[in-house]
Amino acid sequence: MKREAFKMYLKPGKEAEYEKRHNEIWDELKSLLKEAGVSDYSIYWDEETNVLYASQKVEGGSSQSLGDNPVVQKWWAYMADIMETNPDNSPVSKSLKEVFYLK
Repeated sequence: MKREAFKMYLKPGKEAEYEKRHNEIWDELKSLLKEAGVSDYSIYWDEETNVLYASQKVEGGSSQSLGDNPVVQKWWAYMADIMETNPDNSPVSKSLKEVFYLK
């Protein structure tokens, strides 16, 4: 199993809506992520910068590699109004390099 982390960018004033939408995440999206081998998926919000930090464990593909799936594309479109996005509605994201891990 591999660990991955990345950051994304939340639009100002959209924190509550972002959290609400994730509290109501679609069952079909949760199932897709689990079937793809994604587990222990967490997202943290830095209030000072409005940057979201995500971490996940993956066996196979990560959540970032599911962009061709219609469920993921629908989720991206749903989230596009509250996050910085690319032209295809995928969230602007940057992979983070792990520099320390304590098991």
